[in-house]
Amino acid sequence: MKVETARLKSFIIDSGLLTKEQFEKAVRKAKKLKKPLRDIFLSENIVPEKDLVKLEAYILGVPFVNLEKTRVPPDVLKIIPEPIAKRYNIVAFRKEGQNLEVAMIDPEDLRTIEFVAKKSNLKILPRLTNIGGIKSVLRQYEKTLEAEFGDIIKKQSKDIKEIKTEDGEKAEEKKDLRKVAQELPVIRIVDTLLKHAILQRASDIHIEPTEKEIIVRYRIDGILHDAMILPKATASGIVARIKVLSSLKLDEHRLPQDGRFKIEIEDYKYSVRVSTLPVFSGEKIVMRMLAEGSKALSLEEIGFRGEALERVQVNLKKPVGMILVTGPTGSGKTTTLYAMVEILNTPQINISTVEDPIEYKMERVNQTQVNPKIGLTFASGLRSLVRQDPDVIMVGEIRDGETASLGINAALTGHLVLSTLHTTNAVGAIPRLVDMKVEPFLISSTLNLVVAQRLVRKLFSNKKKYKLNSSEIKNLSKYCDLDRILAVLREEKIIKEGQGLGDIIFYRPVPSRLSPDGYKERIGIFEVLSVTETIKSLINSNASSDDIQKQAEKEGMRTMVEDGFIKAAQGITSIEEILRVISE
Repeated sequence: MKVETARLKSFIIDSGLLTKEQFEKAVRKAKKLKKPLRDIFLSENIVPEKDLVKLEAYILGVPFVNLEKTRVPPDVLKIIPEPIAKRYNIVAFRKEGQNLEVAMIDPEDLRTIEFVAKKSNLKILPRLTNIGGIKSVLRQYEKTLEAEFGDIIKKQSKDIKEIKTEDGEKAEEKKDLRKVAQELPVIRIVDTLLKHAILQRASDIHIEPTEKEIIVRYRIDGILHDAMILPKATASGIVARIKVLSSLKLDEHRLPQDGRFKIEIEDYKYSVRVSTLPVFSGEKIVMRMLAEGSKALSLEEIGFRGEALERVQVNLKKPVGMILVTGPTGSGKTTTLYAMVEILNTPQINISTVEDPIEYKMERVNQTQVNPKIGLTFASGLRSLVRQDPDVIMVGEIRDGETASLGINAALTGHLVLSTLHTTNAVGAIPRLVDMKVEPFLISSTLNLVVAQRLVRKLFSNKKKYKLNSSEIKNLSKYCDLDRILAVLREEKIIKEGQGLGDIIFYRPVPSRLSPDGYKERIGIFEVLSVTETIKSLINSNASSDDIQKQAEKEGMRTMVEDGFIKAAQGITSIEEILRVISE
């Protein structure tokens, strides 16, 4: 089953995927690097993978199958052992009688097909699929969390047993804690919790001791979900194992501790930030999962669009001043800052950051990690950055008056400063800075732009259309100005003149096996406040937040709710999600 270069060239050019010159350039590169032509197409994204696989399937007369949403019966899946499936990218997905359909991404891998035929004693029917389809099926080899823990806990050593001392406090009959942390059952429990967190795209793992058991929860797309309940007897071993990994004091149970460690699993590399906290029933642990090697998203991928996007891009071109991103914890502020830094990151510009933690590593950006234990705070770090001849300074967060004052001074002295604040909306950044003892005239002369944001979950592919009824519209009026929303939707040409909210098609989530709550991944909703001359005048005259908000809306600023309604009408998210995040 070899795809001849001449035939591939003819089909690719006829289909309009490449010109003759582009194809021949790729052929020359393949010869020079001594690589298969197919690898050159895929590694450099010259031809989209799905298009190439479909074309190969057509040329070879082998059917193409999309397995990205296919659930394979376990007995069929296991016909090809997991190590073989992962090594050679080949999976079994359907069996009828003595016929076994297998999907692969390399149409020339005849040896593997022969091996599978020999081992299974079945007639093999090869099919082509893409990498996404193979990965989707490979994930199905993973046991469920409950199944894996059922096996582990049965083998759990009974080295730890709680007893009461004479003064009524709990003590432990145990081996040395460090020894317990290195025993296989405990290692497997912690490794399995981490592995499943990565597979489920969790941002945080919560391990919470109660009087009788341990509750494990994962935060996925901003929402906490119960993942597992473990026996109380495993508590000390799990805590000890995590403390060993993150170089924390094993014998310190009375004070909170913070640490970090790194893990690698298959295609993933993660930095894990660990926080321990003494609670009534033991020690609670929260682990923040930070994917290493992740690329900063673009502003468009985050969810910026239209005039809001233009305002951000215009202000990023200004060489001096301050840009603030505001919102509660977990609203994606740092991701937005990274997207801005990525736009500014050119060889002509020196960018320095002070962060806690460093979430993404960026080429050519000088990133400094805060370490309060040795006196490296945001304020002291910022003071040092100014002496590093920076053009752009990014400060992870403005937490106090000293950092605010240093940031304002840096903006005044010829730098572009990017940072975050904890406020509920864009206008709220101004009184927050005033509370930090920054003079209004300094705010008005340095602040260029304020972005406020929240993250909403995106609807998965299965979603249900509906229209709002009169009672639902009446209920919505409690949360937002419906007249303004209608005006915005008309401007966006989502509805025509004379139509109302009841005429718009919105969408609700539909739960499925791939998405139990009907949502997957998140996107931002934003309001972007440009500090214009009129806004500057209002700041200097100590105007109220309400007055500044009204003026900003007059000048075209769309609120987060309005941006959310546009995305809901486009089928990206649901109205329930918008109301959930703005009500928090």
